[in-house]
Amino acid sequence: MRGHVRHRGGERSGSWEYIVDVGLHAAQRCEDCRRRFWVERRPLKECPKCKGKLTETEERRRETKAGFATSKECEAAMNKLLVKVEEQVYVPPTKASVREYLTKEWLPAVKATIRPTTYRSYEQHVMCHIAPHIGSVKLAKLTGSQVNHLYAKLAETGAKDGKSGLSPLTIHHVHTCLHKACKDAVRWGRLPKNPVDAADPPSTRGAAKKEMKTWSAKQLGAFLDSVKDDRLAPLWRVLAMTGMRRGEVCGLRWEDVDLEKGRLSVRRALIPHEDGVITSEPKTAKGRRQTALDTATVEAFKAQAQLQMDDRDNAEVAWQETGYVFTTDDGRPLHPQSVSRAFDRAIAAAKLPRIRLHDLRHTHATLALHAGINPKVVSERLGHATVSITLDTYSHAIPALQEEAAERIAGLVLAEG
Repeated sequence: MRGHVRHRGGERSGSWEYIVDVGLHAAQRCEDCRRRFWVERRPLKECPKCKGKLTETEERRRETKAGFATSKECEAAMNKLLVKVEEQVYVPPTKASVREYLTKEWLPAVKATIRPTTYRSYEQHVMCHIAPHIGSVKLAKLTGSQVNHLYAKLAETGAKDGKSGLSPLTIHHVHTCLHKACKDAVRWGRLPKNPVDAADPPSTRGAAKKEMKTWSAKQLGAFLDSVKDDRLAPLWRVLAMTGMRRGEVCGLRWEDVDLEKGRLSVRRALIPHEDGVITSEPKTAKGRRQTALDTATVEAFKAQAQLQMDDRDNAEVAWQETGYVFTTDDGRPLHPQSVSRAFDRAIAAAKLPRIRLHDLRHTHATLALHAGINPKVVSERLGHATVSITLDTYSHAIPALQEEAAERIAGLVLAEG
């Protein structure tokens, strides 16, 4: 493998360039127009110029770079490249733009390997926050400085209205997405190193947490009383009394419920996907769990079973036997988003402070902690990966716990004194 430098242009206004033979590389040649295309990650199906048939081959590849002011500078750059070639760590520069790589290669490649909700989050970051700003930049030319400029732009005018900025936490999520995409590009031989490693996302340390909205025990009781005649009354009780996630409750099957022992098993979740729903594994390994049921919630399950029997009789041949606990009147599983909309209507009818459906989970956790239930037990009921997540999420939600702790500690010290 050899290289050489040469001078281009006039003696006073010209520049130096190097030409390096980087060895054999997979290629494709068109049988009609004879154009050559270097194979990057996936071979082309046809000639992009004339639609002709392509033949796979190996050909010697040369890399050139111009614009050096002196021959010494040019030779130094060439020697660095030759070292990479000799050590077999050289990666041919990709011609794809950031947008092309992210939308045509990376997102389709990772779609089957991550949770659908994670994929939608990545897709949103790519289409709304990354591609509009640095999408035209060549992936091989992307620098940490350009990524930092992206973060600054998002902090200034990154919101939907184009007038306000994104929070440091949201920008950090964008950083995580872009960093993973470029890390995969390195693994796939598209980049020699990850340019996002040189970027500095805004710190989230000390960032104010979004205020958590929960109901008091009295408000929760008032809600359950107001919906006692609602078709979804059993579902509302299960959500409130178990702290399960919306998708987990929608994904419950009768085989998961043991009414004799008063327990249920969380094994799956239904999550929105395009025009319907798909079944997904629980969010974490600890998400697969067993949860104890109180007597009233067991009765709610029995009421749901009776409701479903009545629906089956009324639907007759239109009934679909799916095995899910909470279903439409023809047996189909409930769509999680329809459950959220029904919850909003129920709150309005009950004239209670507005909270999200997910806040029933927060309400369950805060009431349990306030009642003095061991945080480890609360963590297990919620399916958190660690008890520290539970403590970090909910310790600030109940200032009274902090006050109670202070009083107890003071009482112990004074008693000893």
